[in-house]
Amino acid sequence: MVATDKLKILIVGGHDIVRKGLAMLVSRQDDLCVVAEAGTVAKAVEKAREYIPDVVIMDIRLPDGSGIEACRDIRGENADIKVLMLTSYSGDDAVLGSIMAGASGYLLKKNHSQEIVDAIRKVDSGLSLLDYMVTARVLKRARLSDKNDVLVQLTDQEQKILELIADGQTNPEIAGQINLSNKTINNYVSSILSKLEVSPQ
Repeated sequence: MVATDKLKILIVGGHDIVRKGLAMLVSRQDDLCVVAEAGTVAKAVEKAREYIPDVVIMDIRLPDGSGIEACRDIRGENADIKVLMLTSYSGDDAVLGSIMAGASGYLLKKNHSQEIVDAIRKVDSGLSLLDYMVTARVLKRARLSDKNDVLVQLTDQEQKILELIADGQTNPEIAGQINLSNKTINNYVSSILSKLEVSPQ
């Protein structure tokens, strides 16, 4: 199998040892090929634009910001690129962060190596690894009416945008649908993340 027949993988992580470990794991697979690595949000977007990977493995925590924003930027430019978010735990923040980013799923850093390579293949084939029940619970929490809960203090427009994101739409698609600029949608996404207190784990 020549390199061009392999799935192209971009690995993004703030820690060199994590990136190298993932790169070694991916490189051992006959059908996968690491085309680039990045350690920051800025480099991730730049490398994705340059190499057009099939799948990006994205750490949520990066030195210059959040992998959530990097994922939104990458998929905003090219919705065909699939993204798997890396997180330390599988709590609601991780799920919501993945939803907000337009990712195809999230992986725990402690996942078995075979689960990681299987996940790469699954999202490339179009499957979502976001657990439906967990995702539904998170979105329900975001729509509750208890004003004392910081998770629900969203405007009607923010709730609408959150639901469109959950449907897998990118920023440009949402902007076109509700007649707002892409920059305005980016601002809404940042506001939603702030209100929902999604922290980069």
